Amino acid sequence: MLSKLPEVGTTIFTVMSRRARELDALNLGQGYPDYDIDPRLTELVAVAMSAGHNQYAPMEGLPALRERIAAKLHSSYGLHVDPETEVTVTLGATEAIYSAIQAAVGPGEEAIAFDPAYDSYEPAVRLAGGRCVRLPLTQPGFRYDWDRVRAAVNARTRLVLLNSPHNPACTTAAAADLDALAQVIAERDVLVLSDEVYEHVVYDGARHHSVLTHPGLAPRSFTVFSFGKTLHATGLRVGYCVAPPPLTRELRKVHQFNTFSISHPLQHAIAAYLAEQPDCGRALAAFFQSKRDRLRGALARSGFRLPPAQGTYFQLLDFSEFADADDLAFAERLLTEARVATIPLSPFYASPPSLPFLRLCIAKRDDTLDEAAMRLNAFATRLGRTGA
Repeated sequence: MLSKLPEVGTTIFTVMSRRARELDALNLGQGYPDYDIDPRLTELVAVAMSAGHNQYAPMEGLPALRERIAAKLHSSYGLHVDPETEVTVTLGATEAIYSAIQAAVGPGEEAIAFDPAYDSYEPAVRLAGGRCVRLPLTQPGFRYDWDRVRAAVNARTRLVLLNSPHNPACTTAAAADLDALAQVIAERDVLVLSDEVYEHVVYDGARHHSVLTHPGLAPRSFTVFSFGKTLHATGLRVGYCVAPPPLTRELRKVHQFNTFSISHPLQHAIAAYLAEQPDCGRALAAFFQSKRDRLRGALARSGFRLPPAQGTYFQLLDFSEFADADDLAFAERLLTEARVATIPLSPFYASPPSLPFLRLCIAKRDDTLDEAAMRLNAFATRLGRTGA
């Protein structure tokens, strides 16, 4: 069989998690919590199943859940979103991203993504028959080069993929970045897909800038969110896409022949949970910032540098004091010698530069983070700063 994605293998997340299990290592690689979810959410799932909500849900999503989503968007951003024509419940954020790309990009068209780019973006573009144009974020600090974006946009450009807060760079887009993007595409038939699954996880008193609040971007954007991130339950696989009615209609054409509908009892449970705790996302920033600061403090004298994450529930570790910038090799050493699994950044690049960064997940119990810090400190002491 001729492969449509011949060079695509198993994702780095699966590889590192499997290796962590094999070596009995602490898994600070793949992004999922190791602590329990709110037991009330568990109860509400059982209530929904006991009530008989076990058959197909509506294709576009449970009306009660879409109404709760609209209420949440009003509370968070002051937006008035029509839950009937602008909100679609999807199989996590990944399906929303895939379906939006299939709806927006056609054969021969281009989509711009910013490296390090989340690994589901380019395969979805290619499966749509398009070409993914990868533009690296600049150093220091993984920032946008809008002159380079302007130069890359052409008559074939159909979509720009934005991700803020950014996984894996742990940065956030500023209001000026949204303004610049709007200026670049203002006179062109270009859409935006904004991956905002970590919308509530923004640190140090900053606020999230959503494309939904930008007058030049909202009318032409698919914006993607995830309950898995907000509710500490990545296995729920319930996300949603917000878009103006014309884009929502096109998204649903793909969605209905992709997943069709999402778990009915989970949608009922999440809707009921949001009714009881409509502001559940507001505590996430402080919750994860305390974990970020705990890990950074525990590693302060290790020799590793940890530039404070601006958002997401990840934290970058800079190992340049110990080794040359071969992140795959250093991640392997941490895995086998320190028994801590991390995620190197190079797999998120089309043309990986030499950057000394690994990504750590901080969505872990405090004792997990403390143990990981102890192992990393011990490894750093053994290694010294000569790269021995």
